[in-house]
Amino acid sequence: MAKAKITAPSPKRARPGRRRPGLGLWTFFLSSLLLALMAGALALGLYGVQLDKIVREKFEGKRWALPARVYARPLELYVGRPITQEALVGELERLKYRRSSALERAGSFYVDADSVRIRTRPFRFWDGAEAERLVEVQIADAVITDMRSGTHGRDLALVRLDPALIASIYPTHNEDRVLLRREQLPPLLVKTLLAVEDRSYYQHQGIDPKGIIRAAYENLMAGRTVQGASTLTQQLVKNFYLTQDRTLERKAKEAYMAVLLDQRYSKEEILTAYANEVYLGQDGSRAIHGFGLASRFYFDRDLDELDIPQTALLVGILKGPGEYNPRRNPEKATERRNLVIDLMAFHQVISAEEAEAAKQAPLGIKDGGAKPAGEYPAFIQLVRRQLQRDYRETDLRSEGLRIFTTLDPLIQSQTEAAIAERMPKLDKQRRLPAGTLEAAAVVTSVAQGEVLAIVGGRDTDYAGFNRALDAVRSIGSAIKPVIYLTALAQPERYSLVSPIADRPINLRVGGQLWSPKNYDHRTHGSVPLYRALAKSYNLAAVNLGLQLGVTEVAEMLRKLGAVRPVSQVPAMLLGSASLPPIELAQVYQTIAAGGFRAPLRAIREVLNAAGQPLNRYPLAVEPVVGSDTAYLTQWAMRKVVEQGTATWLKQRLPEGMTVAGKTGTTNDMRDSWFAGFSGDRVLVVWVGRDDNKPMGLSGSSGALRVWGDIMAEISSEPLSDAVPDSIEIASACGSSGIPFSRGHAGNCGGSRGGGGSGGGSQSAPRRRAEPEPQLAQGQPEPEPEPTPVRRERNEPRNTNPFMSNFYDN
Repeated sequence: MAKAKITAPSPKRARPGRRRPGLGLWTFFLSSLLLALMAGALALGLYGVQLDKIVREKFEGKRWALPARVYARPLELYVGRPITQEALVGELERLKYRRSSALERAGSFYVDADSVRIRTRPFRFWDGAEAERLVEVQIADAVITDMRSGTHGRDLALVRLDPALIASIYPTHNEDRVLLRREQLPPLLVKTLLAVEDRSYYQHQGIDPKGIIRAAYENLMAGRTVQGASTLTQQLVKNFYLTQDRTLERKAKEAYMAVLLDQRYSKEEILTAYANEVYLGQDGSRAIHGFGLASRFYFDRDLDELDIPQTALLVGILKGPGEYNPRRNPEKATERRNLVIDLMAFHQVISAEEAEAAKQAPLGIKDGGAKPAGEYPAFIQLVRRQLQRDYRETDLRSEGLRIFTTLDPLIQSQTEAAIAERMPKLDKQRRLPAGTLEAAAVVTSVAQGEVLAIVGGRDTDYAGFNRALDAVRSIGSAIKPVIYLTALAQPERYSLVSPIADRPINLRVGGQLWSPKNYDHRTHGSVPLYRALAKSYNLAAVNLGLQLGVTEVAEMLRKLGAVRPVSQVPAMLLGSASLPPIELAQVYQTIAAGGFRAPLRAIREVLNAAGQPLNRYPLAVEPVVGSDTAYLTQWAMRKVVEQGTATWLKQRLPEGMTVAGKTGTTNDMRDSWFAGFSGDRVLVVWVGRDDNKPMGLSGSSGALRVWGDIMAEISSEPLSDAVPDSIEIASACGSSGIPFSRGHAGNCGGSRGGGGSGGGSQSAPRRRAEPEPQLAQGQPEPEPEPTPVRRERNEPRNTNPFMSNFYDN
């Protein structure tokens, strides 16, 4: 029987044109998802390109707006320099040098008997870098007698200490920082920072996924946020690029930028930027950023000088500079510091024994850290006025300029101390309420025209009204040297012994009769020119001035350095001209410098943040009067001290300290002046009341006393007795040993007249003048003008490049 053939049934074929149900929908969904992912990836990539550009532009460009730093002139040490050991030590302490017998660190000193051993700090000046040195300075009788290297014993010709920081001009947002390089970050700080803030810093790529998971778990278990997951890179991104908003969008952007930053730059670059950027506290309106500045702010030490507990405190403050502020919340700060110390020990940054000892240490917070070496608001106002002429305000606040000024901190402190000591005595002498009288002073160097010190008022820390720059007061008899210098500039007509008529004069000015009088209500007939100046005879000065011409005297005042226009009326000859102390100092500077006008300057050099010079302020000298004329005027001004209105100085100043000057007193004793100079210093002092009321002090009884106190303290050289070649000594006109301009010896010329009713009317200005008050009680000046006189048409414009900015603010 045949077997039946069994075959498998053939599958049914799907009919063409028919699809499995749902397959099309699924394909569409996958395609759309793929397109969406591709679009998202593209958008994310484009967004990453944009963020990468932002990261690179700021990180590679100008990262921070840096404040301008303003420095005083450096203290220069050399054999023969007059300075006491006490003054030198005071200067070192002002520079925050520390006493240390070991002298292991730069910025330390040690006093031993009559010597001072100093390890100086390295510093980059405008003319090159000064290296760290070990120096031994011997001082005897207030003079440096020997100076040698403490390393190899060689004699040193000159040592320049690092200058004191006297001010900072902060960015608009008031951030301040001291930038550090990676090698300047102490290993202890770096290890502590990573142990507390980011233990896997050198392993992650900008974000730490494990840290994120760990933090999420800890926070979930605690039911609140107890642990963060931000890496140092993320913290830098948040502080450097982003706002402090707590949003998911900002957090995602922070993570993305952290990855980009980590890809672009090395770990060391990022760590350095973090150390300079991080916010660590507040000093009034000034924000403290970076560990370099924070170290000085809290401990008044450089970062590499910090010990374990101090380092731990800085790292601990990171979590909350307000909450853990060691000045306001010392208990919380101590608790946080100790927690950081425990972490340091746990991660083997320090030993357990070191940790226990560190936790027992006090916080060690110092006041006054990271601040200028002193408060010099009056001088800084002068500096800023000069800077604003040459730089934009934004550059001053953001470019990290280094400004080297002419301020001498020692002379400044001595000037302030003298005023602080004398002014209460003057208040008491006139039976005035304490603090009624005000004062201003300006000290300059004769040779360089540098402003060494400025006091704008009795409260030297007050940054408001600066009387040295802005108190425009009648200068009184302080104008008389200008009158006599104008005469002596004509040696064919006048000499020091020319007879000057000290006799009454009556002039009609502006419809009123002007009849000046002498202080003693007497007339003295015909007196030698030098004696008329020494005794400050008003009538002699007026008669001589009218003979010369008021316009000529006003022009001489301008040539000597006065910028402010003055009314050219006869009363100008007795000091109705109103000037601030700084401008009168410029006038006397020119006389003291032998007729050479050197525009006063407060700035020596300006460097950029890289140490490259931007602007130089060289000494600019212009001869405006003959050296013989200046010398003869100086000689006459010496007589003011020897036999005239300033003889009190002979008992106040050290023996042999020869000086010259002139008192000034205004109507009703409203202003008291003394302006004068030694061989190397010009000093102008004003005393008065802000309300312009009479105070009962003349130039001799007021400003002269302050002037003498200052000059007795500051380092100064006497006037030289050397006679210039342009001068010859002769006997003439009944006097012996009188200097004359060469070729004019024995000249007794000069007018014996010039007085009488209307005798000087031909010299009065042609333009209509304002009525002048009659001088009361023989005082030499009318009431001071309260505001500067505006420049009138066709009057000569100021050409002094420095003084021109005093009044344009």
